[in-house]
Amino acid sequence: MNNAKRRNGGQILIQQLRDLGARRIFLVPGESYLPCIDALNEHRDAIEPVVCRQESGAAYMAEAYGKMTGDPGICFVTRGPGATNASIGVHTAFQDSTPMILFIGQVGNDFVEREAFQEIDYRRMFGPMAKWVAQIDRTDRIPEYIARAWTVATTGRPGPVVLALPEDTLWGEAEVEQLKPAPRRHSYPGAGDMTELGECLAAAKRPFLLVGGSGWTELSQSSITEFARRFNLPVGVAWRRLECFDQRQPQFAGHVGWSMHSALRQQLEEADLIIAVGTRMGEATSEGYSWISSPRPKQKLVHVYADPEELGRVYQADLAIHADVNGFSAMLDQVPDLADDPVWSPLTAQARNAYLASLECQPSPGPLSLDRIALHVDQVLGDQGCITVGAGNYALYPHRYRRYPGLGSSLTPTVGSMGYGLPAAISFKMEHPDQPAVCFAGDGCFQMNMQELGVALQYRVGIIVLVFNNGMYGTIRAHQENGFPGREIALSFTNPEFSEMIRSYGGHGEIVAEDSQFAAAFDRAMAFTASEKLPALIELRYDPDGIAPGTLLSKLREDALARQQIPA
Repeated sequence: MNNAKRRNGGQILIQQLRDLGARRIFLVPGESYLPCIDALNEHRDAIEPVVCRQESGAAYMAEAYGKMTGDPGICFVTRGPGATNASIGVHTAFQDSTPMILFIGQVGNDFVEREAFQEIDYRRMFGPMAKWVAQIDRTDRIPEYIARAWTVATTGRPGPVVLALPEDTLWGEAEVEQLKPAPRRHSYPGAGDMTELGECLAAAKRPFLLVGGSGWTELSQSSITEFARRFNLPVGVAWRRLECFDQRQPQFAGHVGWSMHSALRQQLEEADLIIAVGTRMGEATSEGYSWISSPRPKQKLVHVYADPEELGRVYQADLAIHADVNGFSAMLDQVPDLADDPVWSPLTAQARNAYLASLECQPSPGPLSLDRIALHVDQVLGDQGCITVGAGNYALYPHRYRRYPGLGSSLTPTVGSMGYGLPAAISFKMEHPDQPAVCFAGDGCFQMNMQELGVALQYRVGIIVLVFNNGMYGTIRAHQENGFPGREIALSFTNPEFSEMIRSYGGHGEIVAEDSQFAAAFDRAMAFTASEKLPALIELRYDPDGIAPGTLLSKLREDALARQQIPA
C-alpha cells in the first residue's frame, strides 16, 4: 500500500537527501531551484544550508566535506553562470576522487533546445569531469536518481555526480515513496592476492609502501600502519595526500612527488618493490612519470586500486589488486609473516633519518622566514587541527614542515586549483568546530575566493588565514625565470591591506614582517578565533626572492641564464 502524500519535486528531493544522510548543503541561491530552497524549511533540524558568495566557493566547500566525511558533499547552484562557476569544484572532485553531488537548476522541458535563458547541455559540459551526468525529467523518479547518484559518487573510485533539475520537474507534484540508504559497498582482494603480496615481500630487498587516494577511515589507516610496522616498511604519501599516514610514525619517509627531497627520490628509483595502495601515481606523484616509468616500471609493482579500469591503464603491474583501501586494509592480516627479520630495516631507518633531516629549517632571505613560520605552526598544532592550502609555491612550506598526524589533518586539492584553501578551511571548521583550522594562502590564491569570508562572518566560523604576500604569482614566476630568465612580465599585482580588510568581516588582522613577531601574532589569532568564533588573518610580508624552501628566485634566474648561455 502506498502511503506517500503528494509533494512537489523540491520536497521529494530534499527529503531523499535527508534520508540518505545529507547534513549540510552548500549553495548559492537561484530561482531555477526555488522549490528545493523552500523545502529546506521542513528540515531545519537535520540539514544546514550554507549560503555561499560564489559558486566556486560553494563547490569547494562541498568537495572538502566529501573529503572529510566520505559522504557526498552536496552543492546547489543555478543554471548557466552558476554551473560554470561551480565547474572548478567538480573538476577538483574528479581528479581528487572525492564523493560529491552537484545539483543545477535547469530550464523547463517546455523550453529546452531553444537556447533559453542560461540554458546549457550539462551532459556535454560535465561529461569529461564527472562520473555520471544526468537530468531528472520526471518528478516521480527523483528518489531513484538521487539514490543512484549517492551510490555512484561513493563506490569504486569516488567522484562527482552532476544532476540537472528542470523547473517543471521541481514544481511538478507526485506521490512517491522515498528510498532507504543502501549499505556502503567495499571491494576486497582475494586470498590468493594476499599470498602473492607476501611472496613479493619475501623476495624483496628494497621495498617501499606508497599510500594515497581517498576513502580512508580510522580503521583502514590503523590497519595500514600496523602492516607497515609489522614489516618495517618505509612509507610515503602520494602527492598532496598528506593525511593518509601519520607522519610521526617511525616508518614514515616523506611526501612523494614534486619537490620531494633527493634522498627520497633516490630511494624510490632504487626500490625493487613498490606497493602502491589507493593512489593512481599520476604526473605529480611520479614527477612526470620519472622515478616510476610508464607503461612498464623497472621496479616490481603491486598496485591496489578501487577502479579496475585504472589498473593497467598507466602502469603494467606485476600484481594488480582490485580493492578499495578499506577492503584491502581489512585483509592485511592474511599476508604471511616473513621467515626472518626484514633485510631492509636499515634502509627504513635511513629513510626516516633523511625525512627528519628535511625538517631542518632552510636558509631564507630577509627578516621573515617562511620555513620557521611553518615549523612554528606545526609545533603549536601538534596532533590537532587541519591545514588547508590551494595552489602555489607557498604550499611547499606546510607540505614540508607540518608533520601531519593522519585523517582530517589536511585538505589540499591534488588538482592544484587556486582559491581552494579558504572555502576548505570554512568547511572543516563547520564540521569540527572544536578543532583549529589554518589556511595557508598565497596572496593570489587567497584573492580567488576571499569573498567567502562572508560565510565565516555569517556562520561565525573561527578560522585562521596566513596570507603569503609577495605581490606576484610566484609559482608561474619561478617557471618564467627557468624558461625566460630576466624577462619578467605580467605576473605581479598590487594588493589591498589584507589586515584592514579582515576587520570589515568582523575578524582580527595583523601584519608580520619579522620572525620575532609571528609567535605572539599566531597566539593572538588562535585566542581570537576560539573566543569570538570569527576569522583571523595574518599577513606575511617577506622577501619575494625566497620562492620556495631553500630556493631563491635570483638563483633560478642565474642558473637559467648560464644554462641558456645568455649574458647576465
